[in-house]
Amino acid sequence: MRVRYIVVSYVVAALLSITVVHATHIRAGEITARRINNVTRTFEFTFTGYRDSGSIIEFGGGIFRFGDGTSVERDFQIEKTPVGNDLEKVTFKLVHTYQAPNTYIVSYEEEFRNEGIINMDNSVNTTFYVESMIVIDPFFGLNNTPELTVPPIDFAAVGAQFIHNPGAFDSDGDSLSYRFTIPKQGNNMVVNNYRDMNDPAFYTSYSTGNQAQNGQPTLTIDPVSGDLIWDSPGDVLNQDDFAEYNVAFVVEEWRFVPITGEWIRLGYVTRDMQIIVEETDNERPELEVPEDVCVEAGEKVEATILGSDPDGHPVMLEGFGGPFEFESSPAYYSPDPAEFQETPGSLLFEWETTCGHVRARPYEVQFKVTDNPEIGPRLVNFETFEITVVGPAPDGLSSTVQPGRGIQLNWNEYACPNATRMQIWRRVGDFDIEVDDCVVGMPPNAGYRLIEEIDMVQQASGGNNEVITEYLDNNKGRGLAPGAKYCYRLVAVFPSPGGGESYVSTEVCDSILIDAPVITNVDVEVTGEVNGTILVQWTPPYQADQSIHPPAYTYDVYRGEGAQNSASYVKVAEGISDTDFTDTGLNTFAQSYNYYVSYRDANGVLADSSATASNVRLDLSPLLRSIELKWSAEVPWSNTAQRYPYHYIYRDQVLEGDMDELVLIDSVDVTQKGYVYLDNGAFNGVELDEEIEYCYFVKTQGTYGSRLLPEPLENRSQISCGQPNDTIPPCAPPEVVFSNDLDCEALVASRPCESNIFTQKLSWDEDMAPDCDDDIVFYRVYYSETGLEEDYVLVGEPVTTSFNHEDLTSLKGCYQIASVDRSGNESSRTASVCNDNCPVYKFPNAFTPNGDGKNDVFAPLNNDGLNISPFDNSNCPRFIRAVKFKVFDRSGKELYVYDSFENPNGIYINWDGTNKFGEKLPAGTYFYSAEVEVDVLDPKDSQWILNGWVKILK
Repeated sequence: MRVRYIVVSYVVAALLSITVVHATHIRAGEITARRINNVTRTFEFTFTGYRDSGSIIEFGGGIFRFGDGTSVERDFQIEKTPVGNDLEKVTFKLVHTYQAPNTYIVSYEEEFRNEGIINMDNSVNTTFYVESMIVIDPFFGLNNTPELTVPPIDFAAVGAQFIHNPGAFDSDGDSLSYRFTIPKQGNNMVVNNYRDMNDPAFYTSYSTGNQAQNGQPTLTIDPVSGDLIWDSPGDVLNQDDFAEYNVAFVVEEWRFVPITGEWIRLGYVTRDMQIIVEETDNERPELEVPEDVCVEAGEKVEATILGSDPDGHPVMLEGFGGPFEFESSPAYYSPDPAEFQETPGSLLFEWETTCGHVRARPYEVQFKVTDNPEIGPRLVNFETFEITVVGPAPDGLSSTVQPGRGIQLNWNEYACPNATRMQIWRRVGDFDIEVDDCVVGMPPNAGYRLIEEIDMVQQASGGNNEVITEYLDNNKGRGLAPGAKYCYRLVAVFPSPGGGESYVSTEVCDSILIDAPVITNVDVEVTGEVNGTILVQWTPPYQADQSIHPPAYTYDVYRGEGAQNSASYVKVAEGISDTDFTDTGLNTFAQSYNYYVSYRDANGVLADSSATASNVRLDLSPLLRSIELKWSAEVPWSNTAQRYPYHYIYRDQVLEGDMDELVLIDSVDVTQKGYVYLDNGAFNGVELDEEIEYCYFVKTQGTYGSRLLPEPLENRSQISCGQPNDTIPPCAPPEVVFSNDLDCEALVASRPCESNIFTQKLSWDEDMAPDCDDDIVFYRVYYSETGLEEDYVLVGEPVTTSFNHEDLTSLKGCYQIASVDRSGNESSRTASVCNDNCPVYKFPNAFTPNGDGKNDVFAPLNNDGLNISPFDNSNCPRFIRAVKFKVFDRSGKELYVYDSFENPNGIYINWDGTNKFGEKLPAGTYFYSAEVEVDVLDPKDSQWILNGWVKILK
């Protein structure tokens, strides 16, 4: 038996018997904006509305407000376009120029929604109002609001899931999000007593009001796709055989700012639309669309869309979305114009993509099918087809080994001129990347590291642009690792806001001579806080020029703290002939170490050194009845090798005879899963016990990719222990102090004026109270330049109880320290310890603007340009943010004004003794007033007023 449905429509069909009193007016509307001039901040606004073509009420009697206090009332140049279902689209355009960057709310309001809207009160006397927001910011340049390409003109049935998608498209490539809002009747004025469309008052059986009749009805909008789904409309009718609703939603556009790591909202568009519920026994048609695709720019997308109707009614298929909106190479479909076909019907979609279509986000094409029953309203259905357009892979990549352990890369000029940057990726050892249309850029877990991203076009001498198709990799001047086989790939990058990357290029490889020791192992043999040991191994320089450096060779071994780039290295072995060394007395429990090996020839000449390599560092994250392991190492070989893809996991609490024995429990294919493993007991079916501490180490496998070197290179991490669901934090240090006992005045007095880089030295003790855990692994140092709690940021994670905060331009700031245990739990922070600046800003009382190069300008005391000898550095200007400086004569007349915010001289003023008009002032005494903003913690102390006098001598 056929189920009887209730139909939902955005508009009242002409077949409805509606009196003149109830004649409909604006059914739906939105405002979009297009910026047409970046310099003058000029926008073209388009209002798009939908109304009943049979209404006796003329459209266009409202007010359009630009958000800056200006508006246009009536007299719009209105275009009317029939869109079917006895509806017409009404549009008008307005051009407006804004005087300044700002955020503006633009709106259109017109009287008289139609009478009888069921989910608001007194609709007939309620104004129709929609708004959009634009942001004018020089940082973002030209920006346009999203366009809504799908008209809200369709029918749907209650009792069957109803879907509307606005087909939003942002021509700039910004990300879009969707959310409901309450329909409005004015700025910040919502309509009276609004109820959601799935309110219980609109259902005779609310508990079974959804399509499946097994639950309550829902009303949602997908924040990512924009699908508005009503499952499903209610059966309470208030106007003969139908009921009319209103709903509104907002489409917001967002742009990512890499500098801050934040998403910034650039604007929004509001769509307000009406929906009518009517009885029908028609059923919705159905759509069949292809799987989402990724295509290379320049390829043609072809797809066949199928539509059918369960009632056997004819169907019409249409397409909407961004690809149809391009002026150059838009998508199209046939038949066009759309027409009703016998069911099943089909639509052919075609799109010839170009480089200009490349972007990071997929394009969404909304396909719509409409049925055509003999009696009753037409029903629709939507499906979305996503297309990602990818830049072609860079080609022509070649490599050549260069003197000094470098490799020269060359490639062809990139095929897409709108790409702006080229990424250069490097790894040790070759690696096959599986071809997949939707793997864009460098795939994860391929072992490649991004070493540089360069501009494709750079300015050459003479001001001409030069296309860059080469790169020298010498490891930023340090030289590449001897013995390593280096492989490279390229990825092209497209500019924001659309962004996007190319497919990865083919791989090229070259090997570096083994003309220095090749470090192969940094293996943790013993884990301990004071008795840890690490085995370091290397190979001789097999390919060294023995005519220059004759054998036999001896080796020196150097150790640095941390995984890489240590500030200083300690020689831990000297003049040894073996190619291995065991380093003892280490804190392998909490610390990482890195090593390099140098060699001397038979004449004692220091010849060369290996690259640096660190031990493997294992970190645990306790979870609910499981522990997550992550590990890393900074090494010149590759630990992600397709010939040796597995890293091995060892753990205790396995052998019943010896629960302390760490045994192999599992392996990880790091080429697929990366350096991470979750131990939930799955390897032996025994769930982890939250009362037991588990200990682990990881053994890695790696290679230099050279047949002349041993492989696989096996290295173990330290042993690390953790307890599932360990959430008990350690104790915070009892106190933190400035270990350098800083005296600000004495410090700045000991330095010349141009020396403004400082270091804050902190130290603290571990809390040794008996109720404090002793499993602290490292500390976190938090810093706030302002002293405000919300401004604290993490600046360091030392493993010892001291920290040097370096390269500071100010002594002002506060610090807090927290302890972190091996389970990753962080303690509360210490009380803040703060330091402050000691601002200095002093003026001389005379100057001689006579052009002799000595004391020609009036400036705060400093040793640059002022003939003061000897100069006392305690008088240098320090910690000054801004200065507003004025000069007066004896009568109080203002002669000269200076603002450091508006002048390249900054805080130094450098007044040359002229007045506002550039006229030289005569010799004599003048008076000044300086408003000085100083850089200190307390804002109340940041404003100084300096009044005084100065003599001009001639």
